[in-house]
Amino acid sequence: MGTTATASPDTTQSSKTLVEYHVEGGLAVIELNDPPANTYTYEMMLQLDAAILAARMDDDAQVIILRGKGDKFFSAGANIQMLNEVTPRFKYFFCLHANETLNRLEHTPKLVIAALNGHTVGGGLEIAMACDIRLARKDSGKIGLPEVNLGVLPGTGGTQRLSRIVGKSRSIEMMVKGEVFSFEKAQELGLVNQVFEKDGFWDQVVMYAKQFCTPNKAAKAVGNIKRAVCSGLEVPFESGLAIERELQQLLFQSADAKEGLAAYVDKRMAEFKGE
Repeated sequence: MGTTATASPDTTQSSKTLVEYHVEGGLAVIELNDPPANTYTYEMMLQLDAAILAARMDDDAQVIILRGKGDKFFSAGANIQMLNEVTPRFKYFFCLHANETLNRLEHTPKLVIAALNGHTVGGGLEIAMACDIRLARKDSGKIGLPEVNLGVLPGTGGTQRLSRIVGKSRSIEMMVKGEVFSFEKAQELGLVNQVFEKDGFWDQVVMYAKQFCTPNKAAKAVGNIKRAVCSGLEVPFESGLAIERELQQLLFQSADAKEGLAAYVDKRMAEFKGE
């Protein structure tokens, strides 16, 4: 059963819905809603933060999909006009909150898929890199971190996440050049997982995401695999193994693990329930 909500916290700073949130068929869809470029402000980040928490707490949400409104941009990143008008102190706290929001997305033990429906540049790519899997729409835009051309660096986790995805030397080169490139090249670099055809892109994304939901997969196991990887990469190897063991123990106590093991012994397809 699906649920619908507006991911807008109690704030007087913006009455406009800048992030839409709904759940249907196990998929929580979070949509950046400020077309055409879907640039983010502090107000949008507050709403994105609320949507991430809503998806985290929603038992109906097994997989999270993040997309941009329209078909031109996933997101062009931070709103430059806003940055040009606020104080350096505000910029600092704005970046701090954006970091906390994307960390919350990355730490949520549910698979997060970024549906790159258009240009994904600057802070837009930084949002996408906080997701676990990136699916792109063929011939629909460019991708990259061109912040150096503004005299700044990618300040919403870009320097850290890009280096972890494509490696130290290549990430430095990409950022100091400020280059943007096609989704196909991004796939070659490992920055994008798959590029889907332009027509029917959203249907392909939904079909892809559904494979990780019940009854096809044990959603808790999918989420704990993601959690083990994201947390394990940030600690020494032995500590990572400890995280892995604890998450595995939680799964061993689940109904889905019992079903999966029994189905294997009985030589039948498992029917997972997310329990």
